[in-house]
Amino acid sequence: MGQLNVKQALENKEKQLKDIEFALNESSIVAITDRRGRITFVNDMFCKLSKYTREELMGQDHQIINANYHPKCFFQDMWKTIGNGRVWKGEIKNLAKDGTHYWVDTTIVPMLDENKKPYQYVSIRHDITKRKNMEEEMRHMAYYDSLTNLPNRNYLITHLKSLLEKKSSEAFAVLFLDIDRFKTINDTLGHSAGDLLLKEVGKRLKACIRESDLVCRHGGDEFVIVLDNIQDKEGVNLVANRIINELSKPFYSNGERTFLSTSIGINFSTTTKLHRHGNVEIEDIIEEIIQKSDIAMYHVKELGGNGFEFITRDKSEKVVRQFTLESQIHQALENNEFFLVYQPQFRISDEKLVGVEVLLRWKNEKLGLVPPSEFIPVLEKNGLIVPVGNWVLTKAMEQLRNWLDQGLEMKVAINISLKQLGNNLFINSVKDTMQQNNIKPELVELELTESLFSEIDKVKPVLEALKTLGINLAIDDFGTGYSSLSYLDNLPIDNLKIDKSFIDKINIDGESLVKTIIDMGKNLKMEIVAEGIEKEDQLLFLKENNCQIGQGYFFSKPVQSEEIRRIYQ
Repeated sequence: MGQLNVKQALENKEKQLKDIEFALNESSIVAITDRRGRITFVNDMFCKLSKYTREELMGQDHQIINANYHPKCFFQDMWKTIGNGRVWKGEIKNLAKDGTHYWVDTTIVPMLDENKKPYQYVSIRHDITKRKNMEEEMRHMAYYDSLTNLPNRNYLITHLKSLLEKKSSEAFAVLFLDIDRFKTINDTLGHSAGDLLLKEVGKRLKACIRESDLVCRHGGDEFVIVLDNIQDKEGVNLVANRIINELSKPFYSNGERTFLSTSIGINFSTTTKLHRHGNVEIEDIIEEIIQKSDIAMYHVKELGGNGFEFITRDKSEKVVRQFTLESQIHQALENNEFFLVYQPQFRISDEKLVGVEVLLRWKNEKLGLVPPSEFIPVLEKNGLIVPVGNWVLTKAMEQLRNWLDQGLEMKVAINISLKQLGNNLFINSVKDTMQQNNIKPELVELELTESLFSEIDKVKPVLEALKTLGINLAIDDFGTGYSSLSYLDNLPIDNLKIDKSFIDKINIDGESLVKTIIDMGKNLKMEIVAEGIEKEDQLLFLKENNCQIGQGYFFSKPVQSEEIRRIYQ
């Protein structure tokens, strides 16, 4: 009875082992090697996945399926672990007989002899190729641009991070490229044609650099190139010129030829120089590297495009200030950062205060007091001149009402932009503001630059409508723009303001020109205002030639509203 029990137990154990073997064979890839790594057993799933027959595998080592994907240290670590009798786990990319790759999640268990030394190894693997392919696809989506299949900004940042972590003294360059006027090309040809152009641009850029270099699509029509381990700026110049020449060749789309040009900004440095930032985070250093090359590119754009520039401190400071100015000015009106000052105007014959020119000023918390020569063009460029101009008009009328209530009657001259004149609501805005503050129209003067002559047909009806309201109209900075007697004779202009640059030349070689303008204005029955009077001899010349009104530092600098009462008395 005892022998039957033992036999039954052995049979049960054998069945259990066969069941385990069957389960392993059905669910896992199993291989056994000797202590030297020679294959002594493989199951069917190993053969199926590797595409090798059992006979081809027996006696071989795993080099037969080595995909040369992992570094040598990867397998050295594995052998060190199992050689010391410990279990090793990891993911391995292998090469099948037909040249395809597959991934296996691997556990290698050492079998130990009586001396605790491995005499063979059992490896149990699971096919994870689908998961790894999915991970690779997700990684590709995260790090590669879907249109051009070039690395994207995420890849760029990772690449620069690995470059900086070397902490070597190698020089490298980051080139920031933008296709000139690409929006116009896109709008003209259509987005499909634009996409094809971007793909071709990517191909041409790759052809301009070494295999070890990197070209990325940063976004839109912007590309970034990283030239690693480059000797000097001369080498960068060669690449930049090669790119400009390559992209200047015609592109063909649907039988049409298209010509492109590019603006390239370059940041050339060394990794050791960048590490002098001290405790600054590496991500911030990378952001600065890209930003500086972008700034240099922006500078090329400002010069007309189709070229390249290296970043310098002066360029960086200038463009950073421009970026800051443009971002800050959008909130300036809302944050009450604008204010007005007033340039007194005097009758030259008796030097009596007869009016003021309203001047806009801007003081920002970050930028301080910004000169009008800097921020006025930005207001014009961004279309903010219309709401800001309306604010100036309202505040100036309110201030004039305040002075009138104090017994100070004078004319107020307000600068108007050509864009304001093009606004359909402008005339009503002027009329309503005067009525709200009970202002007589003859006390209001709107100053316009000679640029209005370039759109004479559009602005003439507006000027005539303003003149119908009884408002005075003046041409500011006369003589510096599109001066034309025929224009002046056909427009309802009351006053001409002689630009300061001509007044400065009095007693040098400008007397005849100033005298001509004064005489011309009189013939056209216009009042003449001289700007920028700073010296007594200038005032004497203007008085001798019967110029009616003058303003400038000889009389007074621009002042706050409270000062006008003192000057008026």
